[in-house]
Amino acid sequence: MTADYTAAFREAVAEAEKLVANPPFEVSEQDLAEGFDYLAGSIRSSLQMAFDYDLEHPVLINPTHQYARQGLDNPDAVYFNAYLDAGGSYVVSGVRGSTADLSFQVMDGTYSSEGAPGTVAAFDDRELEIADDGSFEWRFGPELGLKKGSTLIIREVYDDWNAEDRGTIRIQRLDTAGQPRPALTPERVAKRYGVAAKMLIGRINTWFAFPEWFTYKEPVNTLTQPASTPGGLASQFSSIGHYSLGDDEALVVTVPVSDCDYQAIQIGSRWYISTDYEHHQTSLTRAQSHADPDGRLRYVISERNPGIANWLETCGHPQGVMMLRWQRLSRALDATDGPAFEVVPFDSLAERLPHFAENQISAEQYTARIADRQVGIARRMIS
Repeated sequence: MTADYTAAFREAVAEAEKLVANPPFEVSEQDLAEGFDYLAGSIRSSLQMAFDYDLEHPVLINPTHQYARQGLDNPDAVYFNAYLDAGGSYVVSGVRGSTADLSFQVMDGTYSSEGAPGTVAAFDDRELEIADDGSFEWRFGPELGLKKGSTLIIREVYDDWNAEDRGTIRIQRLDTAGQPRPALTPERVAKRYGVAAKMLIGRINTWFAFPEWFTYKEPVNTLTQPASTPGGLASQFSSIGHYSLGDDEALVVTVPVSDCDYQAIQIGSRWYISTDYEHHQTSLTRAQSHADPDGRLRYVISERNPGIANWLETCGHPQGVMMLRWQRLSRALDATDGPAFEVVPFDSLAERLPHFAENQISAEQYTARIADRQVGIARRMIS
């Protein structure tokens, strides 16, 4: 009799479906549709993470992208994950591309509904020796304090989607190099389906819990002072918040242009994921933004189009989350670097924005901006 390999995973999918159908917040018909799209991506990512899991011969896994969103994923980032073994010795090598940032983080576990893991190491490529041809390598092992469940996260982040190119990168475990991978057994495959089942439920519950710990503790329509990102890359500063706007309202966010290689803003849905950043302008980097003559970036978050370059589309989400990020900083940020914010009547934007005239764009120009976004995502897409 054939073993029922997928029983645990089928049960997990059914449980996850119930979680998505009954989230801890009110949902519209659109929210529900997006929730089940989110579920599909979560199923896909959980299977990928479970079946690509290999401690003896680790690979870099791309589990988060526009078809598998999680954890208010950064629209400007390409993510790679690898599982590490406490006794392993590793080399991460590649060729540096021209992206704004390439950063590395080793954590002593994974995100869960119980909390965020600790960070063992976090740095960007400025701490690596990069040759004239762009090649580099980083060797590490038990001396780093690796333990069972340690993970590596690599983030390659774009400022200008259409002018920067991704590099190449790989990981190899040195103390197992050359050893063949053992043949699959029924028990091993069944176990992986079981691991995927746990990952799926854990993933849904984690990202229900995470914004409650941080984002929703803040007053609505506000953003926090820049601080080291909670539970994330230690070398990144961020500002977080959530909004609730009527059709006749807009949230104006004003932030100074900072001395860093990467600065960006994004909004997301109540599923704590990015909204459609490929076909809508739901995020902007500094390169994609219009800077006013006074050295400030002024963004308008609204459902209706105000006819300006720095519009962030809420895409049918009257409530959502917000995040600003800064990377490759020359110094720590403080309150003076952070955003100011104000909810204003939509029809008063021309009076409330001091450089409104310089910020205006036509419908044709906005269509061109969206076309550029579509090309930019296609240039770097990994799914």
